[in-house]
Amino acid sequence: MKSYRKELWFNLPTRRGFVNITPQVEEAVRESGIREGLVLVNAMHITASVFINDDESGLHQDFDRWLETLAPHEPIDRYLHNRTGEDNADAHLKRQIMGREVVVAITNGRLDFGPWEQIFYGEFDGRRPKRVLIKIIGE
Repeated sequence: MKSYRKELWFNLPTRRGFVNITPQVEEAVRESGIREGLVLVNAMHITASVFINDDESGLHQDFDRWLETLAPHEPIDRYLHNRTGEDNADAHLKRQIMGREVVVAITNGRLDFGPWEQIFYGEFDGRRPKRVLIKIIGE
């Protein structure tokens, strides 16, 4: 069995945002040379997420509004975590909702997706560098 590892770096200029990272994951699969296996894609920061869904701007706006309803950023004093001097407790909760990682099958050297599926990086406490791990195993 072969293994391949790659990191992606992000520094979104906004507090929250979504980035389609499917092309970068597809590139990593090509670079790996693995034809049959699995790819793990995970956010390596506790206020960011990786998830699979449709690449439709209205849906992304719906996600943003829904997450802000569930875990609003302000007032920041509503969260015990923010008593540590942070202001990002909401980002931790949003990450918990959207998830840390995805695993996708690789078949014949390609991501084995269902219709409309794409991989996204979700940022909930931006304006600083963060990374995503791509780990591929297989033959």
